[in-house]
Amino acid sequence: MSKVGVFVCHCGTNIAAAVDVVRACEAAKSMPGVVHAAEYKYMCSEPGQQMILDAIKEYGLKRIVIASCSPRMHETTFRKMLKKSGVNEYLIEIANIREQVAWVHDDKEKATEKAIDLIRMAVAKVCRDEPLKSQMIPITKRALVIGGGIAGIQAALDIADAGHEVTLVEREPSIGGRMVMLDKTFPTLDCSACISTPKMVDVSAHPNIRLLAYSEVAKVEGYIGNFTVTIRQKARYVNHDICTGCGACSEKCPAKVPSAFNKGLSKRPAIYTLFPQAVPAKPVIDKDSCIKLKSGKCGVCEKICPLGCINYEDEDMEFTEDFGAIVTATGYQTADWAQMYDEYGAGRFPDVIDGLTFERLVNASGPTEGHIVRPSDGTEPKTISIIKCVGSRDPKKGRAYCSRACCMYAAKHARQIFGKIEGVRVFIFYIDVRTPGKGYEEFYDKTREDGAIYVRGRVSRIYKEGDTLICQAEDSLLGKQVRVKSDLVILETAMEPAEGSASVAGMLGAAVDGDGWLTEAHPKLRPVETQVGGVFLAGVCQGPKDIPDTVSQASAAAAKVIGLLNKNEMESSPMIASVEADKCSGCSACEAICPYKAITMGEQPGREAGGNSKKVMRPIAVVNAGLCQGCGACTVACRTGAIDLLGYRNRQILEEVDALWV
Repeated sequence: MSKVGVFVCHCGTNIAAAVDVVRACEAAKSMPGVVHAAEYKYMCSEPGQQMILDAIKEYGLKRIVIASCSPRMHETTFRKMLKKSGVNEYLIEIANIREQVAWVHDDKEKATEKAIDLIRMAVAKVCRDEPLKSQMIPITKRALVIGGGIAGIQAALDIADAGHEVTLVEREPSIGGRMVMLDKTFPTLDCSACISTPKMVDVSAHPNIRLLAYSEVAKVEGYIGNFTVTIRQKARYVNHDICTGCGACSEKCPAKVPSAFNKGLSKRPAIYTLFPQAVPAKPVIDKDSCIKLKSGKCGVCEKICPLGCINYEDEDMEFTEDFGAIVTATGYQTADWAQMYDEYGAGRFPDVIDGLTFERLVNASGPTEGHIVRPSDGTEPKTISIIKCVGSRDPKKGRAYCSRACCMYAAKHARQIFGKIEGVRVFIFYIDVRTPGKGYEEFYDKTREDGAIYVRGRVSRIYKEGDTLICQAEDSLLGKQVRVKSDLVILETAMEPAEGSASVAGMLGAAVDGDGWLTEAHPKLRPVETQVGGVFLAGVCQGPKDIPDTVSQASAAAAKVIGLLNKNEMESSPMIASVEADKCSGCSACEAICPYKAITMGEQPGREAGGNSKKVMRPIAVVNAGLCQGCGACTVACRTGAIDLLGYRNRQILEEVDALWV
């Protein structure tokens, strides 16, 4: 006899308001195999779990059904509870009567009937469930952090401080990310570089951190605790082992190109360091602008270098390393507003700039040494307009989501302008003002007190009248059109996933949402984990954030990594694909469809077709227990029905279907 126990949860009023819980519990008592059924207000609570443990002991229960919320929420909780009782932790089924019943039905009678049906199906399946046993996986005690912005820096330092080795990979010549481009940070208006550059130095000096700047992840294989990663070190054409970063080569280089770091407001040489406080503080050669590499002429840097660091024959180099965990901190980029908004000039007006360009203008280490000037003629602007939500909250031309930081970003820019230009007028065009952070509302209030004029409405177009820019908009509070003459216009553009982040996600097997942001395993309970075991998220790669939230999430991801690396080995889930060797035809359809690269083609002894007794080696699908996430895609693709999913075998699912029609 199965000896099934059924426990129905009220979930406060989440379930009880829409389902007659007592009636559902009574109906469960008459189901085949059920020897005990009970209901409780909060089944996942400590008293609720203790009630289940007591019932297991009293009634000799061997299998459990919990009618509650989604198994994604608390299935792991109940499995841990079962482990204490001595019952195999995989002899449990969750009937989801919250999301699938209570939250989607208004008719209590029909909702109760559906809940009973779901419980009946769960009982039928649990009677067919098999005891499963997990395997132990060894763990490589090293972490990889992809991305050297403030999120990657914070995660790397936290993991390294806990005593674990970290490799930090950054595709730019220096770590620092977007934060080092900023002048000040809200709401305290402290210097961005004063916060970030000491942390950058800590990274370079930390004995547990190996910094690989100007590098990219090329390939990721393996699984949680045992990742094998191929890293590509891009050709630098400068030997960093002997270079002292004296800067003589950069000073004499005749090739000059617009500086991407300074948003095109200044030029840099072909051999350059990204910015004065760069880490590592050693140059690289941009092969696309180097005269020597393009034409074979010049070679000034090689002649002037006193240590012979220049190597024009340098090439990209690839190598592999093993890691136990990976933190993804690929960051963001700002939306290309010129491609989206022709009505704003689409890049034709040099005095219409984005927020990051303004950051370089107002920064003391920027091309104008902190003087706010018009890019067109270098004069000081007397009227400045700031336009928020450029590319954000605009599903027709940009992105539907809010970029979160823009409201405070605009207020900060206004405060910076007031601090640098006497008598200036600042207009801020907005849809709504959102200030969700500690001290943010006070900061916004102070911006208005300083004299910022907030105009509620979208700017419909920007055009020129002589040397003046005209911002035309509707003031929705006044209900009329307004025209603001401006010397400089600052566009607070949307945050977008960094270029190449989708490629990194693909290599890791991690999911991305419709906007390209990496997706967390659960927005509330697992916000820094992905569905791929051992891969964690830090910072804006998951979605728009300000600096405090970015640093907080980076430390949270680091804590998860530390918890993993502190173990010598870990349990893997036994609910994985299983191959029936005799049925497998070796077609490799399962290998092609597996999103986690968990299936490879191996060989096993067999016999030739046609009754020939000669033994041969024939192909067979082999499942890697560490990589398999139990998604079931292979079971659908298998033409011969050779693959089953442990815990969700065909006969178990069919048993549920049959129970529904009883």
